[in-house]
Amino acid sequence: MEILLVEDNQLNQKVVTFNLRKYNYNVTAVMYGSEAIKLMKERNFDLILMDIMLPEMDGFEITKAIRKYEKEEGISIQIPIIALTANALDNDRDKCYNAGMNEYLSKPFTSDELIGVIDKFFPRQ
Repeated sequence: MEILLVEDNQLNQKVVTFNLRKYNYNVTAVMYGSEAIKLMKERNFDLILMDIMLPEMDGFEITKAIRKYEKEEGISIQIPIIALTANALDNDRDKCYNAGMNEYLSKPFTSDELIGVIDKFFPRQ
């Protein structure tokens, strides 16, 4: 499975990538929204892990741009986008869903929690 990780903290990138590779997931990590959108248009990702607080564009803006692109291109099956956020306010989950994200995971999270959320979309055999 090909996963795009949009995360500006390099340590978080390394930890998430390390944990996902243990499950044989291929991970491409980027720090900026413009990189994420460009790569999403060029490559076929199965899943996107999206930090919310990012420089340049936040995760909400990036998600809206991805969903707009999918609609304009007539892509009928959207890429699942899982929000990764340190904000745990009550309305954050709603903001994520309203932006077009499919699921939400609060930081800090364990490897098992991350895999559990991914399994909702792509159950392991």
